Amino acid sequence: MSDAPSYEEAREELIEVVRTLEAGGTTLEESLTLWERGEALAKLCQEWLDGARKRLDEAMGAESED
Repeated sequence: MSDAPSYEEAREELIEVVRTLEAGGTTLEESLTLWERGEALAKLCQEWLDGARKRLDEAMGAESED
């Protein structure tokens, strides 16, 4: 994920994508491009959250072993 945006950056861009789509006024092609970008950003955010959950679970497991 070195070239990927941080979770916060991806989330903010995703919010902007959603706002743009909800506002309307874009062509079909623009809407499809925004939708695809939104899907990619949502997936990236989920990967960040899954990674954070795994790290927390590992940390909690290590604490319970002490």
